[in-house]
Formats: sequence, structure tokens, C-alpha cells
Amino acid sequence: MIIDVQRFIAKEESYWKELDELVEALDRDSGKAFDLHRLKRFHYLAERASADLVQIREFVTHAELTLYLESLVSRAFCEIQDRRAHSMRFHPLRWFFKSFPRTFRRHYRGFVLSLAITVVGGLFGAGAVALDPQAKEVIMPWSHLMLDPSDRVAKEEESTDFRLDSKAPFSTYLMTHNTKVSILILALGITWGVGSVMLLFYNGVILGAVIADYMLAGEGMFLSGWLLPHGSVELPAIMIAGQAGLVLAGAMIGWNNRQTLRMRLRAILPDLVTLIGGVACLLVWAGLVESYFSQDHEPVLPYILKISVGLVELILLFGFLGYAGRKKEVDD
Repeated sequence: MIIDVQRFIAKEESYWKELDELVEALDRDSGKAFDLHRLKRFHYLAERASADLVQIREFVTHAELTLYLESLVSRAFCEIQDRRAHSMRFHPLRWFFKSFPRTFRRHYRGFVLSLAITVVGGLFGAGAVALDPQAKEVIMPWSHLMLDPSDRVAKEEESTDFRLDSKAPFSTYLMTHNTKVSILILALGITWGVGSVMLLFYNGVILGAVIADYMLAGEGMFLSGWLLPHGSVELPAIMIAGQAGLVLAGAMIGWNNRQTLRMRLRAILPDLVTLIGGVACLLVWAGLVESYFSQDHEPVLPYILKISVGLVELILLFGFLGYAGRKKEVDD
């Protein structure tokens, strides 16, 4: 209960003015966003003004002040509700260019491990083909890779069939197939990571075997021009799917986390959705590039041009994953 009204007003008036200024700032710029410190301050001032309103209502002689506080509190909580509703809307561009790379960086150790598993698989596949060329009949999953590399290069460079109507279905197949593989790698994290590790390793084995087969045949330029334009995005995307699978595996195992399994899974679910959603977007791009660009060889497209495009894509991708959305992280 208030004993001295004038003293109460003198004490609280500065807080009301500060809240009023913050509300005015938000009214002037609807897109304005407070950092975490100012957001906490705004919430504190709104709650304090609400408590003051409850107390000042006891005095009939201060009806004008009561109306002012009612208006101030109403405006403050309207801003809070508007911001909450705004934050719950899905903004695709903001999600892809901010949320996705931030989530990637938050779990970067999972990506490093995914990359390491793929590299180990690649070394195994390359070693197997180098030591026994017949091993590729066991390792290679596609018939066109069974051909002698030099024969395939000659066939590809002599081909004049560049029909656009055949590229669209091929592009769609690549997108859907690679996305299914990525989702499977993520889902197999439920096996405490064993399934995810096996698929990452096998993907590395195939990649290493193909690289060794073409390099030993002296077709490194063709391989680079064929693989880099789409592989510079597709392969990291598959590894990000592996990253997500390893994050899921970490939640399954617990790693000294005292939370229940349900709580651990609930905590990582948004990050898993963000990672696999970002992977799907990257694979759409990779599918388009592989169908409409990677499959055209010299003399149609110079290999040096294709290699340059692939390297630029790789630099841009890791620049994006490493730095996009960092401003908000610094502010927070």
C-alpha cells in the first residue's frame, strides 16, 4: 500500500518515462529489434509499470495518472505481443541466410567429424582401387563408372546430345535421390550414430575409388571439371546431413547430460530441422548444376572454366557457412 503518493510518483516517474521512450522508439520503427540487454530492460519496465498501476488505482484523486499508466502499460504489452507474433512467423530468406549458418556453426564439431569419416572412407576406397583395379566392380554402385576412364572421357567428349528436355528429369532425380540419402543419414543417428557413420564412410569409399580410378588413368582434368561444379556443394551438403546425424547421436547417448532422452531430443529438434532443411536447399542447387552444367564437357565447356566455377562455389559456400548471420550473434 502507498503511504506517500507524491514520493511514490517522484520515485517511479523516471521508470515510466524510460518505458515511454522505448515504446515510442518501437512505434517509430516497426522493424527495430532490441539487443538482449535492452529487451530485458523493456520487459522489466513494463512489469514495474503494471505493478505501479495496480497500486495507483487505489487513489481516486489521481485519475489522470491512472489513465496515463493504463495507456503506457497497454502500449508496452501490445508491443510485446506484436514482437512475439512477428518472431513466430517463418521468413524463408532470414531462415536460410541466418538461422541455417548459425546452426551449422553451433554444431561445427559434428561437421568436422563427418568430414573426417568421409576422408577416411575416401582413403580406403582410393587405396583399394590403387592396389586392385578390379575392386571397383565391388565398390562402384553405378554402371557408367565401370567403364575404363579414358574410354568414358572419349565418349563424353564426342557426344553431341545436349537436349534440354532430358536434363530436367535428370535434375529432379538427382535432387530427390540425394535428399533421400541425406535424410537417411540424419535418421540413422537414432542408432547412436552407427548407421550415420557407416553411410558417411561408404560415401567416402565411392568418392575415393572414383578419384583414384580417373587419376591413375591420367584423366584428372576431366574428373575435376565433371565433379567440382556440383560436388563442391553436394558433398559438403551430404556431410552436413552427417553432422545432423551425429548431433542426433549425441542426444541419444547423452554425454553426461542429466536430462531425460525426451528432453534432449526436444532440445535439438529445431536444429536438426534447420540443418536438414538447409541441406535440401543446397542439394537443389547441386542438382541443377550437375544436370545443366557438369554434364557438358570439352569442347562445349572448357574444363578450366568448370573447375574455376566449382572452386568459386566452394569458397562462397564455406564463406556463407562461416560468416553469414554473425552480426546478430555479436549483438547477442
